[in-house]
Amino acid sequence: MSPIPTPPPGWKEAAERALARGRAIDRFIPAFLLDSPLSRVGYWYGTAVGWVWGTLWSTGRIERREGLWVFRGMPRWAFPRGGVCAGGCYLTGDAEVTDHVLRHEAVHKRQWQRYGFLMPVLYLLAGRDPLRNRFEIEAGLEDGNYVPRQPARRGAARPTRST
Repeated sequence: MSPIPTPPPGWKEAAERALARGRAIDRFIPAFLLDSPLSRVGYWYGTAVGWVWGTLWSTGRIERREGLWVFRGMPRWAFPRGGVCAGGCYLTGDAEVTDHVLRHEAVHKRQWQRYGFLMPVLYLLAGRDPLRNRFEIEAGLEDGNYVPRQPARRGAARPTRST
């Protein structure tokens, strides 16, 4: 695995702006679409799509970890970046699936549960740059291997993320 590149100057401020934009957009989404029976249908649909895609192309072990169905050994063309979360499924290649990555993907699973069918559309509108994509930022850029992990400070509590 290649080292994680150092992000450009000002990326933290841009990430904060992306999160603020996302919160502003959420205010315009009707409440019955968020964390609702309807969003759960979208989550289960995404999970079904993930299962079908994973079953078709996975050549590795399929396992249940941290609440996710993990499909490994996918061909490189079958998923973007290091992997993709579709509903409750994480589809990836042959790289090691670490606890950090699973924590990141579990946040994406929760996002699918919250937004349902809106998730792919909102994610697309958030853009491909993970440093400006609110969903990647919320899931944790360090855990997602988008920015280098900062050394832990002694006695510092791990920050929590809100979704």
